[in-house]
Amino acid sequence: MIRVLSIDGGGIRGIIPAIVLAELERATGRPVAETFDLVAGTSTGGILALALTMRGDDGRPRWSAEQMLALYEEEGPNIFDRSVWDVITSAGGLIDEKYPPAGMERAFAKYMGEARLSEALTEVLVTAYEIEQRMTFFFKSAKARADERDDFLIREAAQATSAAPTYFEPVQIERGGSRPDLALVDGGVFANNPAMCAYAEALKDEGDDRITLLSLGTGELTRSLAYDDAKDWGLAEWAKPIIDVVFDGVSDATDHHLEQILGPQRYFRFQTRLDRARDDMDDASEGNLHLLKQEAEELLRDERDRFQQLVEALGP
Repeated sequence: MIRVLSIDGGGIRGIIPAIVLAELERATGRPVAETFDLVAGTSTGGILALALTMRGDDGRPRWSAEQMLALYEEEGPNIFDRSVWDVITSAGGLIDEKYPPAGMERAFAKYMGEARLSEALTEVLVTAYEIEQRMTFFFKSAKARADERDDFLIREAAQATSAAPTYFEPVQIERGGSRPDLALVDGGVFANNPAMCAYAEALKDEGDDRITLLSLGTGELTRSLAYDDAKDWGLAEWAKPIIDVVFDGVSDATDHHLEQILGPQRYFRFQTRLDRARDDMDDASEGNLHLLKQEAEELLRDERDRFQQLVEALGP
C-alpha cells in the first residue's frame, strides 16, 4: 500500500490542516514523514509538505505538525504585513502586489535554512506555475535526487508555491547551465487541491487498488458573490474575487473526482465550512487565527468516527 497526503492551498488558513495533522501525529504515534509515502501540497499546503518532511540534524523530521502551528501564529502577521508606503505605491494592491516578499523570505529562512529537496524524508510533490514558459511546474524530491540541477532549496520551493497572484510577486529561481531561469507563481492557479496530482504521481509506482489518499482542505468558502454586484464588475473589481473563485472551484472538482475514483475506503477528505472565521487568505489577525483554530477543532469533533477510520486505514 502507498499512503498519500495532499494539502490544499489557502494562505493563513493552513492552520486548519496543521491542527488536523497534529492530531493525526498524536493518534498514530508517528510523524507525518513516517506515516505517508508521498506528501503533496500547494501554496500553504506546499509549505507544510516541505516542512513536515524536512530532515533534522538527528535524521528525524525537523518539525512536527504541532510546531508548525507557530509558523501561522507567529510568522503569519509578519508575512501578511504591509507598510503605509506599500499601500500607497500599490494603490491598495491594484497596480502592484499586495505584500512585499520580505516577511515570507525571513520566515522560510528561519524554518527551512539551507535544506534541499533531495534531503526530504519521504517523497514530496509541490506545485507551482511557470509564467514565462506557460507551463505547470512540480518540485519533486525524486527529481532532486536524480538530478542535482533540480535539487532546489526547500525555502525556494516554499516561496514559489505560495506566490499567489495579486498577493505576492512571482518568484525567480536561477537554474544555471543552459536551462532558462524559472518565473513561478502559486500552484493554486491550476491545482489548489493537489490531490489529483498526487494520485497521478502515486499511480506511476503502484496500482490504483493499493493507494490510500488523505486530502486536507483549508476551509470551504461561504461568502457569496451577489449577482447584482458581480454583473457590473470589471477587471479591478474581479481581481481579488476571481482568485478565490478559481482556487475554490478547482478544489471542489478534484474532491468530487477522487471520491468517485477511490471510494470511501481509500479516499479521506477533511474539509470544514468557514462559518465563523473569515475566508480571506491573508487575515492573520489574532481574532481570526483563534476562530480558524476553533473551526479545525470543531471539524475533528464532528468527524471523529471518520478520523478513526483514517487512522485504521493508514495502518501500523
